[in-house]
Amino acid sequence: MALDKTTTLQAAVASLQDGMTLGIGGWGPRRKPMALVREILRSSLRDLTVVSYGGPDVGMLCAAGRVRKLVFPFVTLDAIPLEPYYRRARESGVLEVMELDEGMFEWGLRAAGMRMSFLPTRVGLGSDVLARNPGLRTVTSPYDDGDVYVAMPALKLDAALLHVNEADQLGNTLLDGHDVYFDHLYARAATRTIVSCERLHAQLALDPARAQANRFERYLVSAVVHAPAGAHPTSFGPDYGWDMAHLKHYCASALAAEGWAAYRADFIDAGEAAYLDKCGGAVRIGRLPLPVF
Repeated sequence: MALDKTTTLQAAVASLQDGMTLGIGGWGPRRKPMALVREILRSSLRDLTVVSYGGPDVGMLCAAGRVRKLVFPFVTLDAIPLEPYYRRARESGVLEVMELDEGMFEWGLRAAGMRMSFLPTRVGLGSDVLARNPGLRTVTSPYDDGDVYVAMPALKLDAALLHVNEADQLGNTLLDGHDVYFDHLYARAATRTIVSCERLHAQLALDPARAQANRFERYLVSAVVHAPAGAHPTSFGPDYGWDMAHLKHYCASALAAEGWAAYRADFIDAGEAAYLDKCGGAVRIGRLPLPVF
């Protein structure tokens, strides 16, 4: 098919370069493009700036020593409040960090997507966000009110990694579920976007109602990877919930002297098909109940 954007996990990650700024979609332990993250772990990619509402994506990349700088509002597994490998990296002082309020982080993505150098916001005023990020600036309104705002800089991304429910070979995507978080903002903030998907079609045929799930334009998508259960162990509504047993096993590995090496050998190094087999297969993952909040 003309304009066919489909590729493999390996080829998608091979298109990335050391030192890039990568935006990783999803939110904590939800909607994370974990198949793409695992493929980065199988590659030699390093010295990354990671921009993320962080979950196990950030923790695993930190455990493997791939992150130079982290731009984030939090890193959590929700039911397990603090991601253990992120905690270890942060406490050891090996990370350069830009820690932001959740709203400031969103505003930075919006600024990048709008091709603005910054957007003004009151969020962060009177808080330690400014003290901890001395590079942030304030601006004064040019109008008679004279109000002062934080000038939240654009979070420009070399590439965005997203996992979607459905995609076609042209790069059209559908994001289902009650909350798709800010994935559409990542796509607009990035020079290019790589999406993995649960279901791949030759070409999506949409009625007006279904088209509402197409949250960003196909011209923003550079590559499409078919990766069923590609968000595991995070939740991916409405297709499957998080795998809390697996997340607990992952967190327990952080307490062992060679825990990361053991986890990586068991679940990552052998490839994505072996990972799914080790986790009970796509059918078992598809039966995981969605968390209720």
